[in-house]
Amino acid sequence: MFQKKITFFLILILLLYGCEFHKDRKDKITNIIHKQEKLPEQKSELYKIPLDSFTIEQNTVKQGQSLSNILTKNGLSPKIIDKLVKVTDTLFNFKQIKAGNRYTLFFSQDTPRNIYAFVYEINPISYYRVIFNDSLQVSIGKKNIHRIKKHGKGIITTSLWNCVVDNNMPQEIALKMSEIYAWSIDFFDLKKGDAFYILYDILKTDSQIVSIEKIRAAVFMHNKVLYYAFLFDPINDYFDEQGNSLRKTFLKAPLRFSRISSRFSNSRFHPILKIYRPHHGIDYVVPKGTPVFALGDGKIIKMGYDRGGGKFIKIKHNSVYVTSYMHLWKFAKNIKTGKQVIQGELIGYVGATGLATGPHLDFRVYKNGRAINPLTLKSPPAEPIPDSLRGSFTLFKDSLKQILYNGIKKIYKDNI
Repeated sequence: MFQKKITFFLILILLLYGCEFHKDRKDKITNIIHKQEKLPEQKSELYKIPLDSFTIEQNTVKQGQSLSNILTKNGLSPKIIDKLVKVTDTLFNFKQIKAGNRYTLFFSQDTPRNIYAFVYEINPISYYRVIFNDSLQVSIGKKNIHRIKKHGKGIITTSLWNCVVDNNMPQEIALKMSEIYAWSIDFFDLKKGDAFYILYDILKTDSQIVSIEKIRAAVFMHNKVLYYAFLFDPINDYFDEQGNSLRKTFLKAPLRFSRISSRFSNSRFHPILKIYRPHHGIDYVVPKGTPVFALGDGKIIKMGYDRGGGKFIKIKHNSVYVTSYMHLWKFAKNIKTGKQVIQGELIGYVGATGLATGPHLDFRVYKNGRAINPLTLKSPPAEPIPDSLRGSFTLFKDSLKQILYNGIKKIYKDNI
């Protein structure tokens, strides 16, 4: 009986000790958590001005609005505004502020409130900051820029442009893709059901996207064929999975976006002359003023006005090929007969001069003096990856190709 009592007291002591130990440990943990919660918070800033000290008002410059209009309306005296314009004259001409650009006003939280600072954004990155203290403090600043890696995908229903917009990607993506694949895919002849998957980097401030820095890699399914593109940094150019350059002697088309209204034909009904006659070119329908680019390097051998073709330009690319661009609205600056142009150079703008029912580009290709269908033009590629970089390119390409393939595979639900 005595032994049982001793055992009972020992168990009780252990239980009480355990509870105290657990309570002590719990108190320590609670104390640590409590201390962590009391860490000082970082103060948020805008244009390197603490937000919690001021009332902020942001707006955009209206058409016809001046700096004087903005500041006078918000209580600043004409004397201080005049001084500001003179002080900043060597840095920036505030008389040339642009409609649509953002500005921010910082007001004191006193009553009546006073303007503490004015910030005008020159572009999405740079800004001018004026602090109205005892003396005017004027400075030029830049926002913090962050690089963010992203991916995007889409299935074509109407056009690449609409597909990019419908999938909530920046419109600039469509332009960059049309440049990357300019030599391999005719974006005026996309098919419903074509698709793409891309890896790209954006540059972003704390509040907005500044630009698409680059498309790092892409795969485009067109006519049931996969077209890969890898940006290889040591050469700063795009290559396919075999290491061949995506650049070729000729662009796929002299425009970025449009639709084909009339194809190459030996007997087409002319909408104005009302007769059947050959139409040895491609008609691209686009709005008036759309830029027209040289299909490849070459020399302008003829330009001017023709009753049927309106304003036109002819470029000789080599001993075999000549291209022709008709119904132009006007020629680009410094374009003249005899000038050497490079691939993708701006040469003119789409119009409806000559015999035309509306704005369009009549584009023609001649091979050894004979008109050929521009859509069947074959173009040799530029230099491939050199042997000295072949190993590093293969490692780089392999690290991305499977990601691209898996991405496009999911779009088609494994049916590729």
